[in-house]
Amino acid sequence: MFSYDPYAELATLRDFAPLELTSPDFEPGGPLPLFAWATKRGGEDRSPGLQWSQPPAGTKSIAISCFDPDAPTGSGFWHWAAYNLPAGTTTLASGIGDLAALPPGATVLPNENRTERFIGAAPPEGTGVHRYFFVVDALDVDALEIAPGSTPAVLGFNRHFHSIARGILMGTADPAER
Repeated sequence: MFSYDPYAELATLRDFAPLELTSPDFEPGGPLPLFAWATKRGGEDRSPGLQWSQPPAGTKSIAISCFDPDAPTGSGFWHWAAYNLPAGTTTLASGIGDLAALPPGATVLPNENRTERFIGAAPPEGTGVHRYFFVVDALDVDALEIAPGSTPAVLGFNRHFHSIARGILMGTADPAER
């Protein structure tokens, strides 16, 4: 596991209000549940449940993502990216990582495997413990206008300029355990 926090420097560029982001399925900094691992590693490719505090006044939509900065790629690995969730959304049940299960109006972008859904943890052998950053942003726009098929990085860029509150929850996956 590396010490680099991909979200620490971004927090210095904007004044985000805090959102408390938790999961009924894992503790902050703790291991992801087996179902949130990739099927090829014995999991189910199922997103963990997430819940966050009430967003501040002025919130018009929600964006969410899951990113592994420890993937041996030089650019990390995006597991999930969804946006344009209704502003009143404060809970996503476990397994709600694909478009069909998300609230109406939401959009899911392709992950690194180019599928439009959550893809579970699959850290390669010999790469140590990986961190998975689940990030929820309350946005000041009804809808982000992002081209279909764009990358999660494009979402990250656009949501940065519209985020008024952010919550971050980090879980881990150890390849030695699977």
